[in-house]
Amino acid sequence: MVFVAAEAREFAGLLPFCGSVQKLDWPIAWARSAELKGRKIFLAANGAGPRCAAEAIEVARTEARDELMESLVSTGFCGGLDPALKVGDVFVATRIQSGAEVSAAQAPQSARRCVTGTLVSVDRVAQTTEEKRDLHSSGAAVVEMEAAGMLSRVREWGMPFYCIRSVTDMAAESFQIDLNAARLADGRFSTPRILAAAIRRPMTVVPELIELRRRCVTAARSLGEFIADCSF
Repeated sequence: MVFVAAEAREFAGLLPFCGSVQKLDWPIAWARSAELKGRKIFLAANGAGPRCAAEAIEVARTEARDELMESLVSTGFCGGLDPALKVGDVFVATRIQSGAEVSAAQAPQSARRCVTGTLVSVDRVAQTTEEKRDLHSSGAAVVEMEAAGMLSRVREWGMPFYCIRSVTDMAAESFQIDLNAARLADGRFSTPRILAAAIRRPMTVVPELIELRRRCVTAARSLGEFIADCSF
């Protein structure tokens, strides 16, 4: 089983439940092998957006060729589009919307609380309440950036596909920092660009970044606890 996220910190809540964690020398940003409930898993993080996610699973399929890749899990953080969703809520997608296409996703078994429904996958950060409102009008409850990049491979390979996310920003919130302007050509976020934005607008951007970091810790914890309890 391969779990793919945008950033390594999205696995921070899951790693404490894992044993035999080993760093992997894969040609992506971050990769680990581990055991979860007696089962070997691979964790990969390669940056934001569909291109980076697609690259991560291509590398995982090549590098883990001696292991059985039974299923793929797109995981990490997401933005809430449904006003009822709060920071740290776990969302399990049963449908994934990418453009005009809607694909089914499987749901794991878990005794823990989660919200299910449609997730929309786009190659940009939903920056404003207006953008979130427009995306929500299509029927989606959350938005993220990587699942769409994995779908074509999943269909080609015929593997079970799961998408499990945790909310870091809510429907009624807009970002003060332009996160889309902080992305590089390959889709990854640029730390120097984010720091430059903080220097230009320290009174608004710095508190927002501090709060977002706190929320990411909360979301990673709830996500890890949920996944550790799942049966796939």
